[in-house]
Amino acid sequence: MQDWHHDILGVPFAQLTLPVGHDAAGPVVATLVRSIPRPAPRVFGPFADVDVLSVHGWSDYFFQVEQARFWTDRGARFFALDLRKYGRSLRPGQTPGDIARLDEYDADIEAALAAMGHGESQRPRRRLVLLGHSTGGLVFTLWAARHPGRAHALVLNSPWLELQTGPIGRAAITPLAEARARLDPKGLHPPVDFGYYTRAQREIGALDVPGYRLDWRPERGFRVHAAWFAAILEGHRRIAAGVDVSCPALVLLSARSVPPLVWSEQMTSSDSVLVVDDIARAATRIGRLVTVARIEGAIHDVFLSRPAPRAAAFAITEKWLRGFGR
Repeated sequence: MQDWHHDILGVPFAQLTLPVGHDAAGPVVATLVRSIPRPAPRVFGPFADVDVLSVHGWSDYFFQVEQARFWTDRGARFFALDLRKYGRSLRPGQTPGDIARLDEYDADIEAALAAMGHGESQRPRRRLVLLGHSTGGLVFTLWAARHPGRAHALVLNSPWLELQTGPIGRAAITPLAEARARLDPKGLHPPVDFGYYTRAQREIGALDVPGYRLDWRPERGFRVHAAWFAAILEGHRRIAAGVDVSCPALVLLSARSVPPLVWSEQMTSSDSVLVVDDIARAATRIGRLVTVARIEGAIHDVFLSRPAPRAAAFAITEKWLRGFGR
């Protein structure tokens, strides 16, 4: 019997705690959040046979109410996963986001899918759409490649498929990062987030959500540890070598990037986190049927952009899924 509880986002959201193991800091959990469509869309909506599982990015958690509403208004059952040591899943004494290999998230994802009725030994009758943002997009891309046939479609919202320095810079950094991870896995990297991305979201009203938690999503992000950074670089190496997610994939990106070194008003209409041209190129390495959509005026989380680019992102997603997600 699943024990769903009230969620901080209020009705119609509920949350389920998923035990996924233990480590030196104690019990490790993930948290699944759900929103179920109203009766009419549930029967007549274009995605009435769809279950969506969403995963957040680095230093993040699920709070995107409008994103959930987009799916449930069209009949889909929407689920979001706060990975271990993030958001609802972060426990006292744990290092936020601490992980040594991205494959460790397999336990979190499998627990969520089992609770949704899409477990490995189950026989789901509904289509599964995986929706990953930034680091979550990298995690889902690698998971789908290791588990072919499980997902019907992959929607990637500014996925972190390549390091901001590009392939040459990544190749130069990786040996040093791996050596440091072996010698000092908890060692901290210098801060690189000046808080401009959070400022951009605040200026366009993207963070005006009941239940928004600054302690779960600090303005300058969590500090980056050596082992975590090495795990990300290994993920980027796998993408560069080529993977196959074995399902149609939609990659949503801003039309342009802006360097995050000095505040600029352009940050409210551009990606100030990733180099979107590099991500678009990397996207060609993840599967055989990949659609890249560049959205004018979008920020790093395209679904938190201003109303016009946000609406464009939703419209593209719906049109694409109707055509390719079956």
